[in-house]
Amino acid sequence: MKAFYGDLKLGILGGGQLGRMLIQQAINYNVTVKILDPDREAPCRKLCDEFVVGSLGDYETVYKFGKKVDLLTIEIEKVNVDALEQLEREGVLVYPQPRIIRLIQDKGLQKQFFKENDIPTADFKMITSVDDLKQVDFPYPYIQKLRRDGYDGKGVYRVADENSLANAFTEPSIAERLIDFEKEIAVVVARNESGEVSTFPVVEMEFNPEVNLVEFLISPSTLSAEIQQEAERIAKKIAEDLKIVGLLAVEMFLTKDGKILVNELAPRPHNSGHQSIEGNVVSQFEQHLRAIFDQPLGDTTCLSNAVMINILGEPGFEGPAVYRGIEKILKCPGVYVHLYGKALTKPFRKMGHVTIVDNDRAKAIETARFVQKTLKVVS
Repeated sequence: MKAFYGDLKLGILGGGQLGRMLIQQAINYNVTVKILDPDREAPCRKLCDEFVVGSLGDYETVYKFGKKVDLLTIEIEKVNVDALEQLEREGVLVYPQPRIIRLIQDKGLQKQFFKENDIPTADFKMITSVDDLKQVDFPYPYIQKLRRDGYDGKGVYRVADENSLANAFTEPSIAERLIDFEKEIAVVVARNESGEVSTFPVVEMEFNPEVNLVEFLISPSTLSAEIQQEAERIAKKIAEDLKIVGLLAVEMFLTKDGKILVNELAPRPHNSGHQSIEGNVVSQFEQHLRAIFDQPLGDTTCLSNAVMINILGEPGFEGPAVYRGIEKILKCPGVYVHLYGKALTKPFRKMGHVTIVDNDRAKAIETARFVQKTLKVVS
């Protein structure tokens, strides 16, 4: 491979905030970055060496873009995998590998992978029609998830009772037993082409119930060592079973009786790793670059307690973004603001995140609550 810190051209499919933070790290290694995104106002547009406007789902667009780079990666899974497979056959390095993206694009295939590889997960059934839902023997309420194109809480439906079936998804989906969980946790794991595997410490998450988005993330976890070790073991097993090259976020449920069940996977940098920019020795973005360039993986040790909050567009506001209260939060020590460069806000749109770092965990959480109440994105 060409020197990763010099003349290698990296292509990223997707120009959103994950690509933006990946570029910010890539700049430190003099990596030439090209971006493909359908939105000419995407967050990456001003940071990359070359910005191409085009559909991520179009075979020809993705193929032509990929032929001009040495290594191709993603910041979103909704991409044309047929084009990626052809590029791979023609010698372009594609990480994560196209077969893994294809698997993760389909929640049904994900679930089958868990079952075949003894990865603990909630009971599920494949659904092709509403009639199939009527045959599901899970007690109400249970969860229906679209097999494809669901993200950030979209494509998830709670089947509360028989009357709810009238509004259920008609597309291919899975029905999943509802888990009465104690906590949602995540482990970000990386694997390079040489087979080196490394996990970030377990993080704990709180979700906004209205839109099912991560609202609040705490690192490191204070769960027992046994639970944390088991979560990291499961994440490593998945990375090794997949033989993934790159980063993999593993979202999990911790049940009331102390069991860990895997919920979903994301083969890229992820919301559950943003705190690592300030909170860990190496960030998830640097780790992803190290992994796909087959460099030694970095030290993931936590430097301090870190709490991450997503900055979401306020309900009732749509238009040019105004960040109200930012001066107040910047007066607080240990507060790091990351704005994503999105000109327009709309309700619950991810506009940025804030990480609060403090050696005192309770103080970090207290400051995070203040930030949450004070910083509002309006128009």
